[in-house]
Amino acid sequence: MTDSLGHRMKFAVVAPSTNTSVQPEYEDMRPRGVTNHFSRISIPDTKVATDDEFMIMLNNIRESTMDAVDVSMSMEPGCVIMGMSAETFWDGAEGADRLHKKMLERTGGIPVIMGSTAVDAAIKSYGNIKKIGIITPYMPVGDANVQRFFEDQGYEVVNLKGLKSPSPMMIAHESQQTLKRAAIEVSEGVDAIIQCGTNLAFAHVAAIAEFWLEKPVIAINTATYWHALRSMGIPDQKDGFGRLLSEF
Repeated sequence: MTDSLGHRMKFAVVAPSTNTSVQPEYEDMRPRGVTNHFSRISIPDTKVATDDEFMIMLNNIRESTMDAVDVSMSMEPGCVIMGMSAETFWDGAEGADRLHKKMLERTGGIPVIMGSTAVDAAIKSYGNIKKIGIITPYMPVGDANVQRFFEDQGYEVVNLKGLKSPSPMMIAHESQQTLKRAAIEVSEGVDAIIQCGTNLAFAHVAAIAEFWLEKPVIAINTATYWHALRSMGIPDQKDGFGRLLSEF
């Protein structure tokens, strides 16, 4: 029997318990007949002021991710979306591929969509993008892994702005003005701007910035949800989230 509300697709989304941006942004992008079902990765809101403290946060996420995936599988999703960012970039393209295979093993072959590879797919959909500027909420160790992933994919990282948000929960407190200024800061000399860190509420800011800067501005939450929809054969387009969701 088909699910009455999610008759086109039931997405399971795993995201850190400190994350308050993924769920509302995904809901804003959700087409009729598609449902999003969140499973929280239980982590404390630890202080993050150094690379070592960033790694404590990341390891907290790693330790609890698979439990959240297991919980999400009980509703028999058609696809699992990783509503988390840093871990999907870790150790570059090789690390992303390794994580994807590990996730597929855990889901029993149910499709898994990750932020890193979703953003790469989004970049390719625009075409002719070689030089990029990147915005993250991370400490330098996180930024280095993001940069490595994109360089592994053949892009030149010209500019990178790490906001060094003071805790995983506080990432969502970065203001729209802060994000606007960061987008402007990394825009010089690039073909596109990429935002990583799923708890940065950047989806609507990206759409506005893309219009004013006249170049692609890709928010990771938009790219990940877009990639999930398209990977599962759902072509619905939506205005208000930039060219990615309205044209591709």
